[in-house]
Amino acid sequence: MAVPENLTREQCLYLAKLAEQAERYEEMVKFMDRLVVVSGSSELTVEERNLLSVAYKNVIGSLRAAWRIVSSIEQKEEGRKNEEHVVLVKDYRSKVESELSDVCAGILKILDQYLIPSASAGESKVFYLKMKGDYYRYLAEFKVGNERKEAAEDTMLAYKAAQDIALAELAPTHPIRLGLALNYSVFYYEILNASEKACSMAKQAFEEAIAELDTLGEESYKDSTLIMQLLRDNLTLWTSDMQVSHFS
Repeated sequence: MAVPENLTREQCLYLAKLAEQAERYEEMVKFMDRLVVVSGSSELTVEERNLLSVAYKNVIGSLRAAWRIVSSIEQKEEGRKNEEHVVLVKDYRSKVESELSDVCAGILKILDQYLIPSASAGESKVFYLKMKGDYYRYLAEFKVGNERKEAAEDTMLAYKAAQDIALAELAPTHPIRLGLALNYSVFYYEILNASEKACSMAKQAFEEAIAELDTLGEESYKDSTLIMQLLRDNLTLWTSDMQVSHFS
């Protein structure tokens, strides 16, 4: 479905919510993309920002899941030495990868052209730089060789820029700061294979938040404690994995 040229910001917002209710996330992305363009240099509201994130997260989420399934089938077929199937699966995987690349390129362009330049508050700067890091990380998950190296470098730059602002301007219990620590540590663990760095980053974020838990406001309590739980789950998993690899 093509998005009409003459939609207002309010109409884009309404249609994006409608598409979300209907679980038509590709269209939700289109409406939110148009909303960003229509908004020009004015900042998105928290609601708009969150809807943009939800739209892209759903589209990229189903593609990443598809890629993992297809890749695992490819490995099985290679193990069975079924050459005819391997060729078909590889071709199918490359189609999924091309879609993944397109979605990442779409949001990264919007972030660089509109959202990051127009962000004035520390919170929104961290939100968008974290998002930039996330989508470069998704590229690094499936790219190989030099393309993977470049995507990983771009991920690192975006997360580092986000972290510098988060540490200076956001409380340790702020859900966006915690979410950044969660994803940044996952990047160290999964993409850079730096498990000790991943653990120390997750542990520090968790402990700093615990120390200030009593300052948490009612509105972000649920979000913050959920992310803290995810940080702790990752720490438990990673430390047990590291112990297994030390003994094997």
